[in-house]
Amino acid sequence: MHARLFTLVVLFVFSPSMAEEGMYPISDIARLNLQAKGLQMAPNDLYNPNGISLIDGICKVNGCTGSFVSPKGLVITNHHCAYRAIQSASSEQNDYLKDGFQAKAYGEEIPAKGYTIRITESYKDISADVLSVVKPDMDFSARTKAITKRRKELEQAAEKANAGKRAEVAEMFTGKTYVLFVYTYVKDVRLVFAPPSSVGAFGGDIDNWEWPRHTGDFSFMRAYVAPDGSTADYSEKNVPYEPKRFIQVARQGVSEGDFVFLLGYPGRTARHKTASFLRYEENVRLPYVVDLYQWQINTMLADGKSDRSIALKHSNRSKGLANVEKRARGKLKGLKQKQLVAERAASEAKLQAYIEGDENRRAKYGSLMSDLDKVYADMTAKAPYEFNMSNLRSACRTLSFAFTIYDAAVERQKPDLERESPYMDRNFDQTKSRLMLGLKDLHVPTDKKMLAHMLERLTAVPDAKNVPALTDVLGDKAPAFVESTFAGTKLTDADFIEACLTRTPDELNATDDTFLKFIAALYPTYLELRESGKAREGELSQLYGSLIEAKMEFLKTNFVPDANATLRLTYGNIKGYSPADAIYKYPITTLKGVIEKTTGEDPFITPARIQELYKKRDFGNFVHPTLGEVPVGILYDTDTTGGNSGSPIFNARGELVGVNFDRAFEATINDFAWNKSYSRSLGVDVRYALWITGKVFGANHLLKEMGVN
Repeated sequence: MHARLFTLVVLFVFSPSMAEEGMYPISDIARLNLQAKGLQMAPNDLYNPNGISLIDGICKVNGCTGSFVSPKGLVITNHHCAYRAIQSASSEQNDYLKDGFQAKAYGEEIPAKGYTIRITESYKDISADVLSVVKPDMDFSARTKAITKRRKELEQAAEKANAGKRAEVAEMFTGKTYVLFVYTYVKDVRLVFAPPSSVGAFGGDIDNWEWPRHTGDFSFMRAYVAPDGSTADYSEKNVPYEPKRFIQVARQGVSEGDFVFLLGYPGRTARHKTASFLRYEENVRLPYVVDLYQWQINTMLADGKSDRSIALKHSNRSKGLANVEKRARGKLKGLKQKQLVAERAASEAKLQAYIEGDENRRAKYGSLMSDLDKVYADMTAKAPYEFNMSNLRSACRTLSFAFTIYDAAVERQKPDLERESPYMDRNFDQTKSRLMLGLKDLHVPTDKKMLAHMLERLTAVPDAKNVPALTDVLGDKAPAFVESTFAGTKLTDADFIEACLTRTPDELNATDDTFLKFIAALYPTYLELRESGKAREGELSQLYGSLIEAKMEFLKTNFVPDANATLRLTYGNIKGYSPADAIYKYPITTLKGVIEKTTGEDPFITPARIQELYKKRDFGNFVHPTLGEVPVGILYDTDTTGGNSGSPIFNARGELVGVNFDRAFEATINDFAWNKSYSRSLGVDVRYALWITGKVFGANHLLKEMGVN
């Protein structure tokens, strides 16, 4: 990786006593002294800012992580990360979710529509440049817009200077530090191998976020580029991408106590947020998510129960909602049990006392905490209206299509840099692709229920009655409105949508499509919500920037920035834990547990081939040396969150020993706080992935490609 090393001035200083906690930016790997913790490779081989290193074998797969495990662009990631590609390619005749998929040659690999792969190439601190556009007299909305526009300008300039690459500016510390990342960008991604869901999602939602776990949550994909090595859309002429570095798979796996580390792209954490934010999460947002998502999931499951074609349409969405819903329940449980609001409030009281102890500090930071409290109080008061208005256009897929079409028509009349990000030229193809993938999964009878339910929710919200477009559609008028609106739309037709995406707002207004007319009437309200959101973002950005400064002065130390979907490292050991009195959970599960859990009913169905091989004790070279079984899941005390799905789990020598897929239920609050006693991450042991791939399903050509005998 040819990266320019930067230092965020005095922002990252680490204490040895806290070395296990942290999703560390790659610029700080050299400071961690990992060899003292158990690393058995040269730090420069792990990360070399001026040459090729292990990090060059890591990639971002949509919102997940993957790793190259062969010189021909073969990527291992999670089954749930490849789920959308598997589902999209499935039909009643070729049900790859149910039966699994295997390509025996390049030509049989299936395009993974809507997928991209990114590999971090370089990064640079551009904080001063971004913040140079902020002026003292700006209101909060103008502040947000100025920073956003400057970030876009810097991204465009970087892409112009690095033809074929992708650039993104990431906010590291809210309102304070910004880093420009440049990525190799692969747009032709294909599905290579996926076990059936009875393996890849064994245990379903019952086992999700739980330990012990017995799921083979892995799949293989492949990156393709044009013959000259440049990024290109799908073409039969494309060739497998050749990464600078690929990861060696270690057939021997790991044992309890072994040192491990992960590299990946963790999503969002909120460890630097205030007690008022946590209170808002606990009392307002998370309960709403649990309630609404449970209803949506149950509705989709019921509608697809007797028809596999409908179930396939709903499968990706319902699985995603179920994952978020259970994580939200875990966070709620953790917030209450660990009393995180009170704990953070106590630390903030000490900070406030420090601020009050000096006239200069009082003048600069005196109202900081109360100002933050006011923002979250305002968000709490407006939540019923804002949440339900937002979900009105997302729960109903047809209305979301209408909004995207109308919003695109408005935004694409503006200069490129002034558009909302999804409608910029660099992003618009992806936006259209996502819309068309959503259309493929549309089931109108279910969508009618979604619209009716959201209108029912809005009927109970006083502020919704002040929205002109909703005046005649709430309450007892809703059922007739739902029927007539669906009867008068063509947004179920791909050709019509394609045509609409080329039209101006006036041309859309001239159509007689009922959904487009409805969204046109709602659009001023959504613009108001967008504008107020930007003002709130600007205020929080400024306040949290000051909060970081105040905390640094008070604690005389510095902090690891919250995760933000940029490349990070975390490390720890294969380690069990005790979630409750008199209970200890061992850190390795085995194939024996799969067989013991098997009931023959979803989600505990195990393919006959696996059961046959188990009876024969035909485990090949993939037996754990002390347990005498094929290991399935592994547990470790690294620091992870969403986005680390698919992250390679490395042993001390930098070899792949597993693929991360989850956290324990108690660790769902990792986003808010990490704790060495209960924060545990979950992964599939590479020996199970190899045994399933080669011995069970006969894809030995993939093992050979990975150099595994």
